[in-house]
Amino acid sequence: MTTPAPASASKLLPPGSTIGILGGGQLGRMTALAAAQLGYHVHVYCQSPDEPAAQVARATTCAGFDDEAALAAFAAVVDVVTYEFENIPLAPVRFLADRVPVRPGAHILETGQDRLREKAFFNGIGIAPAPWRAVHSLADLEAAVADLGRPSVLKTARMGYDGKGQVKIEAATDLAEAWASLKTDAAVLEGFIDFEREISVIVARGLDGHVAPFDPVENIHVHHILDTTIAPAPITGPRGRKTLEDAVAVARKAAEALELVGILAVEMFVGRDGHVLVNEMAPRPHNSGHWTMDACLTGQFEQLVRAVTGLPLGSPRRRCDCRMKNLIGADIELWRTAVTDPTAHIHLYGKAETRAGRKMGHINYLLPLSDDGHHG
Repeated sequence: MTTPAPASASKLLPPGSTIGILGGGQLGRMTALAAAQLGYHVHVYCQSPDEPAAQVARATTCAGFDDEAALAAFAAVVDVVTYEFENIPLAPVRFLADRVPVRPGAHILETGQDRLREKAFFNGIGIAPAPWRAVHSLADLEAAVADLGRPSVLKTARMGYDGKGQVKIEAATDLAEAWASLKTDAAVLEGFIDFEREISVIVARGLDGHVAPFDPVENIHVHHILDTTIAPAPITGPRGRKTLEDAVAVARKAAEALELVGILAVEMFVGRDGHVLVNEMAPRPHNSGHWTMDACLTGQFEQLVRAVTGLPLGSPRRRCDCRMKNLIGADIELWRTAVTDPTAHIHLYGKAETRAGRKMGHINYLLPLSDDGHHG
């Protein structure tokens, strides 16, 4: 009896093919490790040969994103390209897309790296983000604050992450100073949300259109940087079940509307009434999905590899609960005690210099399975 080929078999890249990764950070590193397990080669395009992903890749190109000769040479030796962070100029991604498949596509990157486009996208598909207004000038900011009130949060439209590129607008905040501090001509003002918790859903979508969401998780931030992820999100009862289902539906709808091929992380707020509001999305593996590496049948990095190469997606089912602890700055020293803990799975990123606020690694603490293991 012959096993039927998957629907995307004509586009499937078999093991032995080469995946190009734009960016050399820890997300690229963990993607490269997952690719190697499946027999794929990885070629990283980054700025330094000692970046975390470059340390484990088969090949590395060190060049600027404006170097078309280097980009063309890179495209010639890879079979597909993906990216591990979204603050990449669009021009080189489009340049590559003319020569080799880029997954997720450039249009998704364009949406995910600009908060104004992102929020308009969610509104356009009927998903509610937090109340927001576009801000292009001090006059816009004054009008937006009059409309949404204080407190609120002013964020740059592009290039902001981990609390960078944003300022809280409080009762005493001078709007002119706040606007000048961002040094931008494109921003968004977000209304204050009295939320109960922050959650996220990571969803994969394959080349064949199959969608596989991971369980929603709760995210706890310290100084605007993710500190701990709790999987699954501890939301219980009938209302809690509806909240979890709504969160998964939001992520699934976004992935399908974008025609995603790859991984999408959608961050959300849960209101006091259990209602879900979208915060932002990232079309790449995400810090809040690191728990999946050890606690799911298929982790987020393997899912990305499967998606971009045309393989069938694996099962995202949770096989145990997990608490993911980021090792930020001096927290790296926690490996010394974790290495003796049988429940701890340690992932270090190979960064030579420890700095305050720098993500050095993470630890997944595995816990007994609390329920049926999947809400997707």
